[in-house]
This record gives sequence, C-alpha cells and structure tokens, in this order.
Amino acid sequence: MTATTHTLASGPGWRVTDVICTAGAGDRPFEEAHQDFCVAAVTSGTFRYRAQQGTAMLAPGALLLGNSGTCYECGHEHGSGDRCLSFHFGPSYMERIVAGVPGARKLAFATPRLPPLPVLAPLLADAEAARETADIDAFEELSLRIAGAAVTAAAGTTHVRRAPSRRDQKRVAGAVRRIELAADGPVSLSALADETATSPYHFLRVFRQVAGMTPYQFLLKTRLHRAAVRLHMSDEAVSAIAFEAGFNDLSTFNRRFRRVMGETPGKYRARRGAMGVRVS
Repeated sequence: MTATTHTLASGPGWRVTDVICTAGAGDRPFEEAHQDFCVAAVTSGTFRYRAQQGTAMLAPGALLLGNSGTCYECGHEHGSGDRCLSFHFGPSYMERIVAGVPGARKLAFATPRLPPLPVLAPLLADAEAARETADIDAFEELSLRIAGAAVTAAAGTTHVRRAPSRRDQKRVAGAVRRIELAADGPVSLSALADETATSPYHFLRVFRQVAGMTPYQFLLKTRLHRAAVRLHMSDEAVSAIAFEAGFNDLSTFNRRFRRVMGETPGKYRARRGAMGVRVS
C-alpha cells in the first residue's frame, strides 16, 4: 500500500481523514472511486489528479474536488509523496450545503480542483492546525466551511450578504443561550441547527454574521472565560478547572489559554494573585 488513511472525525453525512501517500515516479497510477463527494486540501507534496471533470496538477494549498460515485486516478510521475486533509460528504448532506450557497445551481463539481486561492488560505490554515493539534471538536464546523467555500468558489459567483432577518437574529440568540448552558459538555453544530429548524450550513453562515464568530469559536471563548474567572477566584488545580470548563485535554487547554490570554494559566493565576495582594 502506498497510502494510509486515518479518520480524524466523523458525523452523520460527513467524515474527515488524514491521507498520507508515499507513491513515487516508479509506481503506477492507481484508480479508485469516490464513494461520496470529496473536498481534499493538499497540505504537502504534488500529484496528478485525473477525474471525470478533467486532469489537474495538485500542489499545497489546492483543493481536490471529487463527485460522488465517480472514478479518479492519482499519479506521482513528477515527485514522491503527498499529504491531504480529505473531507467527505454524503450526497444528501452536500445537497443541503449547495442549497444554502447563493448562486450554486448543481450538485456536482465541474472542475477537478481549485488552485491555492488567497480567499481559501485562512480556512485551510485553520484545518491544518486542527489536524496538528488534534482539535477533533473543530472538524464538524471546518467541514461545513470547507464544503461551502469549495461550492462557492467552484460556482464562480459573488454574493452581497443581506442583513440577517429578525428571525435569524432570534435563532442565533437562542443558540448562544444554548451554548452557554451546555458549554462544559459536547456541543454539536448539527444539533444546534436542528433546534433552529435550519440546515447546518445556513445556521453556520447566519451565526457568523450575527455573532461575529462561529459557534465553535463562541464555545471556546465561553469555556476560556469561565476558566479564567475560576483561576482568578479559586485555588483549584488547573487541570480540574480545565476539565470542568469542558476541555478534555490539559495540553489543549494550556495552548488555547495562552493564545487568547497571552500567558499560561499558571502565570495568569500568579499575576492576578500578586495584584490582589498589592491592592489590599
């Protein structure tokens, strides 16, 4: 086998895998079939991709596009090995995404790839960072964002966003309250969307527009804020505070806390403790 596939996360209608291929110029191109729709972000290496839509060279930053039920072939005559973050979507799941993208008409990609577009760069960086830090909870949201961005770019349309309706604002307000109530446990984007009677992609798009951040970003902000307050007011162990706030891994909590607060949880607590002594 020249390729290994590791599933990073999955849910109803979607799946994310880390695919590492070691094939080189001496290996024959291999043909496979896309069982579902596929949007694969190339993170390293180059290869030739031939599909029903045509043939293209894939390089880091590009998106491979595959249609459900079609065959494809990959070749490495110009270099050895590659690595991709591969997002897979069932037809019914993808149909709902396409329906939520203004200007998109067809449930099929007409091109085999999207080049490394500047507009996609921040999103692909988020996805690769999630892979490297094992941020499994981020992938449901990232999958929707990747699929929506690919459909939008492939459709070649631009859209001026309309202001969110009062109904959408009410939906987002309800979702915010729901996240706040359940922030210490798992929060599913699909479940939040179901509670607002909208598709996950539409819900994600409207939530970002109304709240100024994605549901997962709001969840992390809520967890980190509560952890910071506990660090300031209690002598509990940092690990206990992290787990009670909803983080399943202490290293992940430490990394995210430092990124947002500018210092480690221990230094944050020590500095505020010292400040408290000076004030009294």
